[in-house]
Amino acid sequence: MLAELMQSYVDLKSLNELEGTIDTLIPGVRFYRACQGSPRQSFIYRPGIVVMGQGYKEIHLGSETVRYGAGNYLVLGVPLPLECEAFAENGLPILSLFIDVDSKLLHKLVSRLAEQNFQRDGFGKHPSVCGRGINAEHINDKFNESIQRLLLALHDDTEAAILGPSFLEEIVYRVLTGENSHILFDLARHEGHYARIAKVLSLMHLNYAEPVTVENLAEQANMSLSGFHRAFRQVTTETPLQYLKKLRLSKAKELIISQGLRANDAAMRVGYLSPSQFSREFKRHFNATPRSMLS
Repeated sequence: MLAELMQSYVDLKSLNELEGTIDTLIPGVRFYRACQGSPRQSFIYRPGIVVMGQGYKEIHLGSETVRYGAGNYLVLGVPLPLECEAFAENGLPILSLFIDVDSKLLHKLVSRLAEQNFQRDGFGKHPSVCGRGINAEHINDKFNESIQRLLLALHDDTEAAILGPSFLEEIVYRVLTGENSHILFDLARHEGHYARIAKVLSLMHLNYAEPVTVENLAEQANMSLSGFHRAFRQVTTETPLQYLKKLRLSKAKELIISQGLRANDAAMRVGYLSPSQFSREFKRHFNATPRSMLS
């Protein structure tokens, strides 16, 4: 049913030539369509909820692989440097929704659940333990109905504008009460290590071009150096400096593709002091030269 509704949206909005992502009329909701799959490539995945309607993807995080497709949704609590492969099936395009999770909405729902004494097994028992910031879950009946309501609203501009925010709230609620509720719950718990790492990651994404030391990042998280380093790797599978390097390279790739910047200019813009080091690390990370991004 989700695939049919997504394709109906494509037809209604004349998106049958779309290859990529567009914003919808509901703030925080983006729609993705691609005719064919894509090879394994590196990029930074944004936090949020990804709902697959057609096709499937494989996410590689360190030594772990997460596969999700039609009938699954993905929950990401923090921005992660991933490698992703996309696969079309039976000659049909890949269709999916990307839903951002607004922090104010998240905290409001978590507070309301707390007022109702909502508890999940293990919730709150081990606040010092960090889990991975990504997981896939099967779409159950209630979540499926919520996504259908959102897709139907996207078919009508007035409904999207007026009812869209309430449907988003319902979807975040479904995630908070689902099997992977811990990802968003931990994000909302300011005292937990997961939330502290999420805060640091947000700062890194805002200030990626600035000089950074691990000591300063640990201070921002209000953690010891060893504790911060361990928690950071548990959440992202990367050291802080490895993560920063991948973040800078991904931002540079965006600048080269979207603004046509030369490699040296992109390198300086994202915080590299050595153009030769930038070119070397860019080619190693993306298996392509900066110049080839312009072709």
